[in-house]
Amino acid sequence: MAPGVESIDVKEAERRQREDSGRPLLVDVREQHEFDDVRAPGAVLMPMSSLATRIAELPADRPLMIVCHSGSRSSAVTGFLARSGRTDVVNVAGGMDAWERQGLPVKRGAPEPGEGDLPG
Repeated sequence: MAPGVESIDVKEAERRQREDSGRPLLVDVREQHEFDDVRAPGAVLMPMSSLATRIAELPADRPLMIVCHSGSRSSAVTGFLARSGRTDVVNVAGGMDAWERQGLPVKRGAPEPGEGDLPG
């Protein structure tokens, strides 16, 4: 994990996504094929490979929880966003691998129209 990157575990991420009135956004930074295989319900897809050109699309009025497969890419992205001035961003430690192992809800297969899109 990158130094100075705030992290939460998958159970806390799922709880925040479900219960937090601040409406945190779960941002999946894996690639499309990985997202198609398995994803958290309600996650938005913004692959790390296109993040630099799409960073302005991330909502400034919602906390961000960054997730990948195991936590490496999401840690790097969380650090990048923090260095870019975001103060409301956390890494989801363990990624979708840990999410699945903990038995949290997942979706599989081709996303439905609009699934994975940023809100708004």
